[in-house]
Amino acid sequence: MSFWKSVRFLLVGLIGVEMGSAETLNVGKGDTICLVGGGLGSRMDKFHFFETEVHLAFGKEEITFRNLCDEGNTPGFRPQPGRPFAGQFAFPGAKELVTKELRTDSKPKGHRETPDQWLTRLGADIVVGFFGFNSAFEGPGGVSRFEKELEGFVLHTLGQKYNGESQPQLALVSPTPFEDLSAKYGTPDGKVENVNFRLYTDAMARVSKKHGVLFVDLLSLLGEKFAEEGTEMTRDGALLTARGYQTLAPILCEALFGAKGADREKTRVQVMKAVQEKNWMWFQDFKIANGVHVYGRRYKPFGPQNYPDEIKKTREMLANRDQAIWAAFKGQAFDLAVADAKTHPLGPVPSNYRLPKGKEEVEYLPGGSSKTQIAVAKGYRIELFASEEDFPNLANPCQIAFDNKGRLWVGTMPSYPHYRIGDPRPTDKLLILEDTDGDGKADKETVFAGDLHLPIGFEIAPEGVYVSQSDSLVLLKDLDGDDRYDEKEYLMSGFDDHDTHHAISAFCADPSGAIVMCEGVFLHSNVETAYGPVRGTNGGFF
Repeated sequence: MSFWKSVRFLLVGLIGVEMGSAETLNVGKGDTICLVGGGLGSRMDKFHFFETEVHLAFGKEEITFRNLCDEGNTPGFRPQPGRPFAGQFAFPGAKELVTKELRTDSKPKGHRETPDQWLTRLGADIVVGFFGFNSAFEGPGGVSRFEKELEGFVLHTLGQKYNGESQPQLALVSPTPFEDLSAKYGTPDGKVENVNFRLYTDAMARVSKKHGVLFVDLLSLLGEKFAEEGTEMTRDGALLTARGYQTLAPILCEALFGAKGADREKTRVQVMKAVQEKNWMWFQDFKIANGVHVYGRRYKPFGPQNYPDEIKKTREMLANRDQAIWAAFKGQAFDLAVADAKTHPLGPVPSNYRLPKGKEEVEYLPGGSSKTQIAVAKGYRIELFASEEDFPNLANPCQIAFDNKGRLWVGTMPSYPHYRIGDPRPTDKLLILEDTDGDGKADKETVFAGDLHLPIGFEIAPEGVYVSQSDSLVLLKDLDGDDRYDEKEYLMSGFDDHDTHHAISAFCADPSGAIVMCEGVFLHSNVETAYGPVRGTNGGFF
């Protein structure tokens, strides 16, 4: 290491990086960097700035980057409905170190890999842990307990050889400051939260120093930027927006690795596109929708028939996207279609549907006929407003609502029960059906959104449409009034889609304007908010 590089690291350390015995993480050729934890890290798979920055800084090393963070995680608690109760904890002894609330058996079931198994299969060389956010809402009384839990994680991690040869390099990252947006949104002003964040950040610093682990204090590094008037780095005081993650990326990259990304705009754009594509594919592996059939309680009898092949193909396609990132850094083209065509083939999926005895084909009643078969209460009648015969996009409807213009909105999901690897991207839709001539039947269709995945709940509001999207609640905004959305904002995530038709749905706005969302059985949601993590298991309402 040169003298000047040493001086630069020392200066960084003085403003927010605790050294311990490590000045920076050393990135080698072919290294695998894995993020673990929750809070800040859990939404990086939706905002790709930090990973892009790291690839731009170390493109020649052809690194592999995997984000294993998830909402609600703490150093010792990693909730997952597809693992047995013992598998909810990150390391041996963690159960005794987490809060009493998290020790309750929520009856998960399945054979999904544990955190250590994922890290071992990935061959992690570098582990970056994002902790403190979810724990800090426990307040001053929980600091000592958290410190012991974090130390347990550090000792366990440093005792592993995920790459088969050496212990991983480890770094810990604190929460970001809580931003005061109370005047605009009525959310907390952050005074109490930032005091607690400092207490837990200091605890992280103590553990890091004791065990020679690199520590990044983002409360200090980002304090001034979050205090700048009008910046709005978060959407509610706690959860970073795209702007927040973009601001964070070069600061965190330099603090962890001693380098910033190359300042080449065209390369940056191409690398980010490749990172977005890779992360979408990674999502199909690490957070695959409908996991209850992949590795959960509904794995048998049909899971063994399909999913081993699909997982194998997913991971081969994921490796192709790593190569596409490396090529983008070099300014080279990479043909994903050609590469994907060589991945593991999938056989046909036989249907488990059985025709009724004596029937040779499925019988469907058209709309005009089916309404004659439905008995209605006295004083009511049934009218056919729209049919897939006239509007083919109506196939597989799952949710409906009328707006205040009398138009029918319909959520459809031809991708149900979930996306199948190798198929074109999901094209689930949110449709607007309108009666323009007053005859009581729809004669106009507008596709408000055509790139969704499992929109099983939505609610219309003046500012846009709130939509359930797998693990997230998003707001789709029509900015130019053409009844087609122009902007998608991730509001919060951590909603479980372990069994997709149980995910947040049946949206209903109450008289106060609050949206009530129903969630079904088997699911383990852990939603991070400005008020702390909100956890739900096995059914309920948000």
